[in-house]
Amino acid sequence: QLQLVESGGGLVQPGGSLRLSCAVSGNTDEYYAIGWFRQAPGKEREGVSCTSSSGIMTNYADSVKGRFTVSRDNAKNTAYLQMNSLIPEDTAVYYCAARTGLTFPLGRKCPPEITEPDFGSWGQGTQVTVSS
Repeated sequence: QLQLVESGGGLVQPGGSLRLSCAVSGNTDEYYAIGWFRQAPGKEREGVSCTSSSGIMTNYADSVKGRFTVSRDNAKNTAYLQMNSLIPEDTAVYYCAARTGLTFPLGRKCPPEITEPDFGSWGQGTQVTVSS
């Protein structure tokens, strides 16, 4: 069983940057694809980005392409989401999730669309607020 813990959220001005971290613990003998999601007040949770188990393959929602970069350091069992050029619409609780519960090797790959049902293990979230 995996545990995921997000950190790095906070208050930032428009145009600023933040880097979120997702620390993974538990059964780390297997590496899973890691997805990032966000949920703004009154809105459904949406997929933001995903990195494959190796970190070679990544994908992004159109709303963050060119501004956000996902990465991972498997030696540290940590994934990251670098967020640049932040805008107020990026304000949300951000979650990381791992693609557990799938037959090998699906869990190592990112799905074509980053959707909640494809991810079996979740963190508790970290708040990101973009405001002047």
